[in-house]
Amino acid sequence: MNINIDIEKLVFEGMAMSPSQRRLLQGAVETELGRLLATEGVPDKWKGGGVVPSGAIQLKPGTNFTHMGQQIAQRIYGGMKL
Repeated sequence: MNINIDIEKLVFEGMAMSPSQRRLLQGAVETELGRLLATEGVPDKWKGGGVVPSGAIQLKPGTNFTHMGQQIAQRIYGGMKL
């Protein structure tokens, strides 16, 4: 099964990121979201498409980009289940 997810925009206020850090973050989001969809499945109401409401994530200073990507993906997946 192929699933296409389009994330329009992620906004990071007050946080500077290099291009390599952005790629690391993107990869972490994609990996974790893929893992969640593979293990938990696509929520039934999403089988025809949908939109996840926006939200904010509070991160502790020094959070690495891999962990940050995992938190973002978990928030996105959680929004899919609402």
